[in-house]
Amino acid sequence: MDRPGIRELVGRAMIDRQFLANLVRDPATILADYDLSAEERKAIMQAVGRTGTVSDWDRARALQNVMMKRWAT
Repeated sequence: MDRPGIRELVGRAMIDRQFLANLVRDPATILADYDLSAEERKAIMQAVGRTGTVSDWDRARALQNVMMKRWAT
């Protein structure tokens, strides 16, 4: 069976808050279940990779914004 791709990942991240929280907290583990190009994986990792004084909520919003701009149609 094929692994889901970017459209499934984007859709789920937009509607499932727990999934989005897990994606922000541990992106490598979550992304392992998806068939993504190197560019797609890099864009997502960059969006969630901000740390420091940025809250998980802000990182999640940044990730959703990247996904909406790049892949949601």
